[in-house]
Amino acid sequence: MTLPTRAEAWQLVSEWIENEGLRKHVLSVEAAMRAYARKYGEDEELWGITGLVHDLDYERYPDMEDEVNGHPRTALRLFESLGWPEPLRHAVAAHADFLGVPPTTLLDKALRACDEITGLIIATAYVRPSRDIRDVKPKSVKKKWKDRRFTAAIDREEIARNVADLGEDLNEHIAFVLEAMQGIAADLGLDGREDKES
Repeated sequence: MTLPTRAEAWQLVSEWIENEGLRKHVLSVEAAMRAYARKYGEDEELWGITGLVHDLDYERYPDMEDEVNGHPRTALRLFESLGWPEPLRHAVAAHADFLGVPPTTLLDKALRACDEITGLIIATAYVRPSRDIRDVKPKSVKKKWKDRRFTAAIDREEIARNVADLGEDLNEHIAFVLEAMQGIAADLGLDGREDKES
């Protein structure tokens, strides 16, 4: 079982994911996962690539009730056929509650904790006048967290459970993930360039 290079993983993402929003999501989760790998002294490449590919098949197979091809089942078969490591495959399976795969490793728990919070952070950046994620402060994200009408589809309770399961404080987790995402502001298209060009 061999881990792909980051370039190989990104090539696959580029083939499977055309939606810019979904690409920004997986890049955000990758950045957060790499940051946590460094914090915990874990394998940064394994963690980062797991974050990058965790939603690989979501655009093509979004029906999670499809027990054959629905996300993330198609991606899991692909990863297995490519000989990708079991820890990566287990984490991707465990991030989908409906598959009934319990999160048992730190990698599993980190992926679950980082997944949905990135959406709230991106949405917070989008409503800033500068559209620059580097201008977003943790308190701004926390304020949007409390406003249940803002990104109403994001399940705050699930995020809080997953962060607690990882053993992290929620406020510190928000700040940590935000900082990781700020480090890739240009990749996310959230570095205020649109405003500067107009």
